[in-house]
Formats: sequence, C-alpha cells, structure tokens
Amino acid sequence: MSKLGNLGARLHRGEVGYDFVAHRFIWYGVSILITILAIVGLGVRGLNMGIEFQGGAVFTTPETSVSASQAETYAEDAAGHDAIVQELGSGGMRIQVSGVDTAKSDEIKQQLAQDLKVDADEINADLVGPSWGEQIANKAWQGLAIFLVLVVIYLAIAFEWRMALAAFIALIHDITITVGIYALVGFEVTPGTVIGLLTILGYSLYDTVVVFDSLKEQTKDITKQTRWTYSEIANRSINGTLVRSINTTVVALLPVAGLLFIGGGVLGAGMLNDISLSLFVGLAAGAYSSIFIATPLVADLKEREPQMKALKKRVLAKRAQGPDRDATDGDGTADEPYGDEPEEAAAVVGPRHQPAPRNRGRGRPSGKRR
Repeated sequence: MSKLGNLGARLHRGEVGYDFVAHRFIWYGVSILITILAIVGLGVRGLNMGIEFQGGAVFTTPETSVSASQAETYAEDAAGHDAIVQELGSGGMRIQVSGVDTAKSDEIKQQLAQDLKVDADEINADLVGPSWGEQIANKAWQGLAIFLVLVVIYLAIAFEWRMALAAFIALIHDITITVGIYALVGFEVTPGTVIGLLTILGYSLYDTVVVFDSLKEQTKDITKQTRWTYSEIANRSINGTLVRSINTTVVALLPVAGLLFIGGGVLGAGMLNDISLSLFVGLAAGAYSSIFIATPLVADLKEREPQMKALKKRVLAKRAQGPDRDATDGDGTADEPYGDEPEEAAAVVGPRHQPAPRNRGRGRPSGKRR
C-alpha cells in the first residue's frame, strides 16, 4: 500500500489526525480575512462584465501584422470606449468594445479596417444589445438563487437544518471568494464564468455531503453512549474522508490548471480564461470550506443543543473518573466502542482518551459451561 493510502487508512481508523473542530476559530478567522479582501476588491475594482451582460460589439479580424496592444489603441480611439483585444490562433484578433450601438459599430468597423490595413468586408462584427445582456444577467442570478434554494431544501430533508445552514454558508463563502478573485485580477465575466460558478458549487456541495453522510452515520444514537462528544465524532468524520477529499480535489484541479495556465496563458484563449479561473478558484475554495468551515459549523450548532450539552458533561465526568471506571458502565458491563466498527474507536482525533483493556468475556467465569 502506498504511503498516502496507508495514511488514509490510519485516518479512517482514528489512529492519527488533526483536530479541525478544536482549531475551528483559526480557520473561521482565515475565511473571514479572505472574504473581506474579496469584498474590498469587488467594491474597489468591480467586475469586468462582458458584452453579453452590458451590450456592445465584437469585431473578428483576419490575419494582421499589427500587435494586440496597438490594435487596442486603435479600437479605443475609434470607439471612445475601453476595448479588449485577444489574439487568435489564426493570426487575427478578437476586439471587444462595450456600450456601442449598430450605427457606431459600423463606424468602428470602417476605422479599424483602415488602421489594421485589412479589407472592411473581412472584419466580422457581432452586436449585442444592452437589453439582451440585461436579460442574460437576470437569468444568471435567477439560476443561482434557485440552485441555492434547492440545495438548502434537499439538505434539510436528507440531513437536518443545521447541516443545510452550514452548507449554505460554505457555498456563499465559495461564491464570494471566487467573485472577489475575478474582481482583483480583472478577468472578464461572461456566461462561461456563470457556468463555472454553478459547476464549482455542485462540486463543493458534493464534497460537503460526503462528510455529512459520514457524520450522520456515526452520530446515530449518539446519546446512548458516554465515550465521545458530538464534536469529537464530527472531527473523526472529517479525518476519515480527508484523503478522499484531497485526492478528488487534486485530480479535478490538474486539468483545470491546464486550461487556465496553458490554454488561457500560453495559447491566449480568452474564453478558456473565463471559465477555467472560476473552476480553479472555486474547486480549491470548495474543498477548503467542506473541511474547515461546513462540518465545524455543524458541530458548533449541535453542541448548543441541551441534549448534546448533557452528553458532553457525561463524557467529561466519566473520563474524570479514570480509565478503570471508564472500562465499564454504571451497571458493571463493558462499554463497547462507539461506531460502526468496534476497533475504530480505539483512538480519538483530538483529545486522546484510551480506554482500559476490556474483559471480552463479559465477566463469564472460566471453566465448564453450565
């Protein structure tokens, strides 16, 4: 077995691990700091909305010897607006100008033909009206809102409202960070960006549900035992799925990194930048929030319940009595480990509490059976 596979098995058995829940306030602080930076970037720089959302014209030129920076200057002088120029693999250029109408686009086309020294008939002009762009933006927000509502309803039914609330906060956390990164780097927001956002939200939700499902199974009838608190079992659930989360995140990030850094950076494919940046940032933020935000939040909310407070008092009181007392319940019978597999409860991630050796014979005397 590989070292990573062996580590995953040891994490699942509770032999090693990191106490995520006990250090949750550190990770809450990190998330709050990143979120504040994202909001500041969004407020100061704003989003660079594509013409699909605010209207404008896109001019596709044939092969030309003019550089992209010079073509950008020509386009801005002809339009009187900011222009975005991208070099195409054919040697031509894609020139995008926002806030122009049909009459203005014809003038810009003629001027570009002169400046770039190409035939005006060879320049393809696509015009997007501002009303159509506004409809696209509204549809995008509606789709995002419907998605979040359905997610909360599903989690509230499949698990409970505390898990639904924690997952919702984690999703908002992922959206805020991704949108803030877009504002800071100045990438254009296009329909591809919206598709990328919806994709990473689904991925983040999947990773969160995996941990929640493990937590739900391990906390079944939790109040009938006095060995572990809810937070300790929640921490165990995170560690049990940690290697799986890391593996799936790395495997998902590798092709996305190829799209972003090779397809977008080296080849200059603008549309790949739009979708790959949202995927790259969102996948990383989603994995982070599933581990460091969602499950610790659930543990925080559950520990406020009276029955969980009572359970924690019983657990701590029993541990204070020492290992000899901990080996048995009040009726003198052995207290079996809590969990699906008896041997898995031999160690707890976080506050270590090793039980004394048990009498597996349950007090039955040796000798002949009666």
